[in-house]
Amino acid sequence: MTSTSSTMPHPDAKDAIAHSLLEDVLAILIGSLLVAFGVAMFKQAGLLTGSTAGIAFLIHYRTGMPFGVAFSLINIPFYWLAVKRMGWAFTVRTFAAVSLLSLFSGLHSQFAHFAALNPYYSGVVGGLMMGMGFIALFRHRASLGGINILALYVQDRYGIRAGKLQLSLDLVILLASLLVVSIPALIGSIIGAAALNMVIGFNHRPDRYRAI
Repeated sequence: MTSTSSTMPHPDAKDAIAHSLLEDVLAILIGSLLVAFGVAMFKQAGLLTGSTAGIAFLIHYRTGMPFGVAFSLINIPFYWLAVKRMGWAFTVRTFAAVSLLSLFSGLHSQFAHFAALNPYYSGVVGGLMMGMGFIALFRHRASLGGINILALYVQDRYGIRAGKLQLSLDLVILLASLLVVSIPALIGSIIGAAALNMVIGFNHRPDRYRAI
């Protein structure tokens, strides 16, 4: 396969147009909202997602702790890595996105109700929505913390695609969920993880765009 790094313009180039503050704010709001809606679909269908959200789901199912609270607490140790390796601007944006997701995940259940959701359909649609939400965040130098911070750092440091690393870690988390969900729900969860990471893999390549 021929590399495109010599022909594709790099976003660090001097003529690159920076996002405005308003564009960053809107992207973080929209990205967080899309991810939260996908999470709401997964929760209604009894599915589990990967990454930090998957761990938060497991804690929620096992202890009854609200998803948003668990998600926020899990992310605390990763802020150190974000500050150390990716800078304060990235960390502040990520903190805002994590806080918004924690808020929106509770609000969706108040405004959106599904009588029934097929686990496979929910996996595809919910996964695609979350993937597009992640792309909006990534391209405005933000993430949803946790494993996403690690995946972005590894991509920009070592050139390993964030989607591939994310998918590998997601599969480990999903396999650890065998005692929590049914087989159809597990299959739907794996489909969702694949859909999510397919979107990230196609749209967030290190030779096209850098997160830092």
